[in-house]
Amino acid sequence: MTATTTTTSTQRWVLGLASVASFMVILDMLVVATALSTIQRDLGASLSDLEWTVNAYTLSFACLILTGAALGDRLGRRAVFAAGLALFSLASAGCALAPSVGWLIAARTVQGAGAALVMPLALALLNAAFPPQRRGWALGVYGAVTGLAATVGPVAGGAATEGLAWQWIFWINVPIGLLAIPPLLARTPESRGARAPLDLPALLLSAVAALGVVWALVRGNAEGWTAPATLAPLAAGLLAAAGFVLREGRAAAPMVPLRLFRSRPFAGGNLVVFFANAGLTGAVFFTAQCFQVLYGHGAFVAGLWLLPLGVAPALVAPRAGALADRFGERALIVAGTLLLAAGFAWTGLAARAGGPYLALVVPLTLAGTGIISISVATRAVVSRVAPAEMAKAGGIFSTLRQLGGAFGVAVLGAVFAGAGETFGTGFRAAMLVAAALALAGTVAGLAVSAPPRPAAADAPAVPVPAGSAGPVRPGGSRSSSR
Repeated sequence: MTATTTTTSTQRWVLGLASVASFMVILDMLVVATALSTIQRDLGASLSDLEWTVNAYTLSFACLILTGAALGDRLGRRAVFAAGLALFSLASAGCALAPSVGWLIAARTVQGAGAALVMPLALALLNAAFPPQRRGWALGVYGAVTGLAATVGPVAGGAATEGLAWQWIFWINVPIGLLAIPPLLARTPESRGARAPLDLPALLLSAVAALGVVWALVRGNAEGWTAPATLAPLAAGLLAAAGFVLREGRAAAPMVPLRLFRSRPFAGGNLVVFFANAGLTGAVFFTAQCFQVLYGHGAFVAGLWLLPLGVAPALVAPRAGALADRFGERALIVAGTLLLAAGFAWTGLAARAGGPYLALVVPLTLAGTGIISISVATRAVVSRVAPAEMAKAGGIFSTLRQLGGAFGVAVLGAVFAGAGETFGTGFRAAMLVAAALALAGTVAGLAVSAPPRPAAADAPAVPVPAGSAGPVRPGGSRSSSR
């Protein structure tokens, strides 16, 4: 009997709503890429302003994901998920109505906060609705739907920007988000987790750490790398990061259980997604502009030209679990990050004003295929924790993924601004740095060892030190610890 024939009506509603909501959130991270040049002209934005339209979203998203998961555990995951959809939809309207770049950045910050309530609780509701033996299939469908956002995001952004106006990339979220709330409340069951208290000092420290470091990277070229306006936020960010680690190490109920990082696959998988997403997000940010500035095309054509980067993962991601079972997680992560690095470097070296598009198709396809490393790293992380800690593990993973995206845009922006006077020179340097970030993910991927095969059907999936981990069944589902 197939997985679909044994799926209940409730499970189908949970899977559908979780996938649609997450699709909308991921789409909004990419749909902006092809609209950036138009936004720059309409609102008189600088390069650093454009970076903040991306980073304001990803930073608030990253800093509040763990808080969103904790609120869902305490107040009800369905209720907080619905609140996140409402906040995301209203903030999207605020983005569309923005009369200035400052307003847009502020609205994007609120939008990221809504996304932080949606993403971890979508996964938590999904995990609660499906038993362990069916979870791998459900996560595969969920991953395929959200992965589709990478394909249609730049194209949809370009089509809306050229055919209507850039504001429509945000207006489209409003009806989707609001129409999803009634069936969510009526058709999906409520679930809760451990009612751990919110650690507000830890939340503040993590926010200061992320904001301080990214602020310094974004403003470094404009202010000077040795200027107090750069060094002060950088120092504050690093001190806050150290304070966060110290506090979490002593907390009775930490937001980030540091003992999980004793597992080499868990630690390695999180580092892989940080560096891989840093390179990917930064590369998409600049490649979309390259097609408009260097090649002189409009937003829609730029979106179409980015299709090889999105089609490849849409085709490969649904097979990631089976490929990992056959070749091993570490092999796929290393191969994927090497493909990312090769694709980014090749794209940077091949791009030139008036050059043929065919020269970019192969490197973009290579980079798109390499995105499988992020899918496999996700499996490596979530399969190494006990069921009770899956929400926190997912929150840690999502946080590092979003922080990686903000870090990548900031670093590539700093390199681009300091590389030379022409767009081509800056783009080439930025893409080589994107390749270097992907190679850092390759090194991290070497820590992801194969999980041991279970000795019995009820072998527990509990994290233990030094790279040992709970077993993973074919398709990516864990052995139940119950």
